[in-house]
Amino acid sequence: MEATSRWAVLTAVAPIAWGSTYYVTHHFLPADSPLWGSALRALPAGLLLLAVRRELPRGDWWWRSLVLGTLNMGAFFALVYVSAQLLPTSLASTVMALSPAVMMALAWLALAERPHILAVTGAVIGIGGVVLMFATGIDAFNPLGLAAATAAMLMSAFGHILTKKWGATANVLSVTSWQLIAGGLVLAAAALATESAFPPLTPSSTAAFTYVAVVATAVAFAAWFTGLRHLDAGAVGLIGLLNPVTGVVLGMVVGGELLTAHQFLGLALVLTGVLLGQPAVRRLKRPVTPRLRRPAGLVRPTGERADPAAASADPPPPSPHPATTARADRTP
Repeated sequence: MEATSRWAVLTAVAPIAWGSTYYVTHHFLPADSPLWGSALRALPAGLLLLAVRRELPRGDWWWRSLVLGTLNMGAFFALVYVSAQLLPTSLASTVMALSPAVMMALAWLALAERPHILAVTGAVIGIGGVVLMFATGIDAFNPLGLAAATAAMLMSAFGHILTKKWGATANVLSVTSWQLIAGGLVLAAAALATESAFPPLTPSSTAAFTYVAVVATAVAFAAWFTGLRHLDAGAVGLIGLLNPVTGVVLGMVVGGELLTAHQFLGLALVLTGVLLGQPAVRRLKRPVTPRLRRPAGLVRPTGERADPAAASADPPPPSPHPATTARADRTP
């Protein structure tokens, strides 16, 4: 497996872990304390990574961590919760599925990463697959919920591009820990202001919070930002479409839900779109033109420039010294 494929597989850990949080949150975590729940997800994850890396922010990273933590975790977690409460799952998932296209556009503008035609095609196919997976009739929707979902998608896409731009030379685990701690503090402050009651912790909810904080947050965000370090933003954004795929598959495997034919087709389209956007697949599509060398002894056509390497390969024999030639002529 080549290097880019390994980075893609590592990056896929993030959306798969995030997709599993739907089931865990729905069945084991309190639903009436979203801000406290999000803070308990982000803060312990950030402190865990900080204990592993043991590096504090320096210089501009103090305010950068606050900005990135708010975009990628703080406001994002809260907006996702609001949209999930006010919108049908089909519409909320479709809005969030637009993130790869937005990341491609932002990366083109901010990072000069021009999207490849296969990546654009993969985004169209993948978004279409998400629409098919969640295709249900939507008679009416809440405009506030739609605004929350759109804001969450735009903020996270922008935050991920900023992380790629600002964190190019910083340690990935350090940058991830700083963001999670900053985002967790923002969420805790909002929870203190709006949610007076701290959620009760039971053995099942404690285990669920531990899983969400360690696996679906600390490990997932570290894998995601590592992928952003080594892959272009468009490829990483497309891998993010595995998030709703994981939710659907877990609903089928664990929850006993039955998938329809168009949902299976949607799953296939999403996986096809993800693969099309990966650099390793693009290289397989690129034709390789062999470089031909001119056999020795062939005469160049008139007007063709000489090959310096060929010209220096067989240098002409040195001419005899004039004095030696003159002496040779006088030899009887």
